[in-house]
Amino acid sequence: MTSAASRATQLLGLHTSPKILTLVNVWDVASAKAVAAVEETRAIATASHGIAATYGYPDGERISVDLMLDMVGRIAAAVDVPVSADLEAGYGDPGGTIRRAIGLGVVGANIEDQMKPVTEAAAVVEAVMAAADAEGVPDFALNARTDAYLRAGDQDRREVMQEAITRGRAYLDAGAPVVFVPGLLQESEVEDLVDALGERRVSLIGVPGMLPASRLEQLGVARLSFGPYPQRVALTALQELVEAVDDGVPPGTRALN
Repeated sequence: MTSAASRATQLLGLHTSPKILTLVNVWDVASAKAVAAVEETRAIATASHGIAATYGYPDGERISVDLMLDMVGRIAAAVDVPVSADLEAGYGDPGGTIRRAIGLGVVGANIEDQMKPVTEAAAVVEAVMAAADAEGVPDFALNARTDAYLRAGDQDRREVMQEAITRGRAYLDAGAPVVFVPGLLQESEVEDLVDALGERRVSLIGVPGMLPASRLEQLGVARLSFGPYPQRVALTALQELVEAVDDGVPPGTRALN
């Protein structure tokens, strides 16, 4: 196998392992190196929101695909662990974007459905996995995202759950190994998702109020990532330093390259 194929198999295995995969999302080389330096880190995930914000753009494919992929590639080259990239909805060409990302060392990705018709969204999943296979990376760890909960509004939660399950099953059938359902879910909702889609096939986001990773692991969740929150934590720490600057640099800081 090529090194990319080997890293993809490694990353996919982290999703199917009984131990939940926790991914602290990064946004530049410095944050990637800091996270990768922690012994417990088994893989890295980029955050589209964080990278866009770094360059002064709002989230939602407002940053160019070239600029996004440039940063993603720099991150992948800077660490020795597998890298999964948040590539939003694929920037108008999901298959082509995945091919370019693989060429930069990426072996997994988030692709969001933006609540497009389910057949159209499933076709995107199929195109992404076909593109990865054509690049010699059949175990590409696609984290196929549905925005069912993010865009639910006041819709009945039972209807939202059914929509998420319908979409999740379609994406799994189209070849995605994992389905990402971001949003604040209750324990019973997590149980319903895992029952419907299978153990180690559901990926969630660690928003404030979410169940802890240890409990999600017991429920059969494959992956827990944190989206824009790590960058917000880092920027909050920076503001706190600014507020306390008259007292000098606080103790406990770490020397990072």
